[in-house]
Amino acid sequence: MVYFSMGETNYFQPLTKEDKITVVLYRTGILLSALILGISAFILFKSLPAAEGGEFPFIVSGLGINILLLILYFSVGLSVFFIHLYIGKFHRILKKIYYVAVLCLAILFFIGHGNPAMPLFRVPPYAALLLLPLSLCLGFVTAKEAFCFRLIEGYMLAILMPAYVFFYSVGAFSGKSAAYSFMFIAAMLVFFTFRKIFMPVHYDIGDKSAYQP
Repeated sequence: MVYFSMGETNYFQPLTKEDKITVVLYRTGILLSALILGISAFILFKSLPAAEGGEFPFIVSGLGINILLLILYFSVGLSVFFIHLYIGKFHRILKKIYYVAVLCLAILFFIGHGNPAMPLFRVPPYAALLLLPLSLCLGFVTAKEAFCFRLIEGYMLAILMPAYVFFYSVGAFSGKSAAYSFMFIAAMLVFFTFRKIFMPVHYDIGDKSAYQP
């Protein structure tokens, strides 16, 4: 497996059952997020013939995209709540951003009349700005892994995901450029996930004596 160690790769203490469970849940969140973005990228690819005007009727008309959106929120939440950080203050800030993301999801439900994905594909798609907190949460996760284990694509994802959400929401992309940009980000996240999930479990725990509340 290709990765370079900058984080705590030493085995500092025996892992408890809770340690193992939290690492599995954290990595499951990353894996699910990558799967959801990958599936969404495929749906976008299938919608390209209808995307000349910046609209994606194949996506908006289906219930599946709403389910994918909800699973994405759930998967990012798994990573947010079970991430292992030495500085507790950072974790509290991250969770607050996620709470804002959930509030934004509720707003999407409201303005979409029960269809939270529909406002994301209106022209112009200003409602997509409501995905910014979620992209920041996932970007924090990828940046943390990039910092600890030199998964350089994690830094790129941390920048590209919020940037994509912003520029897409203000109508800076054509239909096809939005789709291709999303597919590029999804592919990068899949690559990042492949490099992350096979790391030894104790890498995510590090030295528990160094944790700060």
